Amino acid sequence: MRILLTSGPTRQYIDPVRYISNASSGRMGCCLAEAFLELGHEVVIVSGPVAIEYPSAAKIVQVVSTEEMLAAAAEEFLNCHGMVGVAAPCDYRPVVIAENKIKKSGDRIQIELVETPDVVASLGTSKRDDQWTVGFALETEDAHFRAITKLHRKNCDLVVLNGVSAIDSAVTSIEVFDPAGKIVLSSAGTKSKIAELIAKQIQTLLIDQRPEKEDQ
Repeated sequence: MRILLTSGPTRQYIDPVRYISNASSGRMGCCLAEAFLELGHEVVIVSGPVAIEYPSAAKIVQVVSTEEMLAAAAEEFLNCHGMVGVAAPCDYRPVVIAENKIKKSGDRIQIELVETPDVVASLGTSKRDDQWTVGFALETEDAHFRAITKLHRKNCDLVVLNGVSAIDSAVTSIEVFDPAGKIVLSSAGTKSKIAELIAKQIQTLLIDQRPEKEDQ
């Protein structure tokens, strides 16, 4: 099967040198790519700017903004059987991007922000019957409720819940929920170990139970 991963952060520029972003490292995306490759799948990674190196066996598509990530992911998803949204795209972008570097003046400045498109939701609501999607949810409160809500709102087949401590860390703790709200996997450890467990759970629940069709 051919599996699409979105990975890393995105950047939404305020002016030519400053941007809004987050501390996502792309490590989990990298580890999941390795896990899926080990299971014998083809892997396509649409990634924002990261310092890590992805597996050479995967196809890598580099993007910067959330809009670019959605456009690239939508194009690649047409020829994939499933998608795992591991990326942490910026949820907001400036309404106006300054043409020149904003100079310090001693005064306050106001930047108006609007929401960016939701990559996982866009792919989840447009997927074919022979495709599946898995989302990630990073929550700081009402974690279980918010994760399950995201699963349904984004039309995902599974959602992986993690916490703030996972950002730019080599370790993480996760819970994976199915559409009925059942926890089908709960574990903690290195991202490499957790990625292997997630990939095997996806293999069992979403790949082995669906007849594989010919590549598009």
